[in-house]
Amino acid sequence: MKPSLPDSLRRARKTAGWTQQKLAQEAGLSLVVITKIEQGVTKDPAMSSLVKMADAMGLSIDDLIGRAIPSHSKI
Repeated sequence: MKPSLPDSLRRARKTAGWTQQKLAQEAGLSLVVITKIEQGVTKDPAMSSLVKMADAMGLSIDDLIGRAIPSHSKI
């Protein structure tokens, strides 16, 4: 079972050693946006928010959301 977005985001942020406030500042997002995603209140965040968070932490979106590319992928 793949981790949920809130769990994946929280794990990535903590691995970076960042608070929610630090991530918000680095990504150019509000603290409320980060908090709501991590709490699972925002179920389907905007792609632009995911890109900003991933870029701020130097991650791919796949890494940020805990998605593994299937081995049968043709990419």
